[in-house]
Amino acid sequence: VQLQASGGGLVQAGGSLRLSCAASGRTFSTYAMAWFRQRPGKEREFVASISRSGESTYYANSVKGRFTIYRDNAKNTVFVQMNTLQPEDTAVYYCAAREGTAKAIRLVSYDSWGQGTQVTVSS
Repeated sequence: VQLQASGGGLVQAGGSLRLSCAASGRTFSTYAMAWFRQRPGKEREFVASISRSGESTYYANSVKGRFTIYRDNAKNTVFVQMNTLQPEDTAVYYCAAREGTAKAIRLVSYDSWGQGTQVTVSS
């Protein structure tokens, strides 16, 4: 599956952004989807994931209660709504797909990756 992330930008602290990841190729609904991010000078880290049906979601503690991941299988797209953004959320955000459970937080668990979209939060 090919993934194309979009929606990044510059936002002030306390603001919101919604990232999108459009999938093409194989049947989108057969993939669990996730968002990862790579902050400056840091390793890529798990942010959130969602099951194939959308019924199950998982979040990193750092974003729980502020970010919401959801998907529209009819539009082959996964989203993450990011609220109450803080400067420490500044990162390149990547979407990823895997054939299996969404309860996976390791990079190596995901088979396909999008190109990344930059999110910058100013203080």
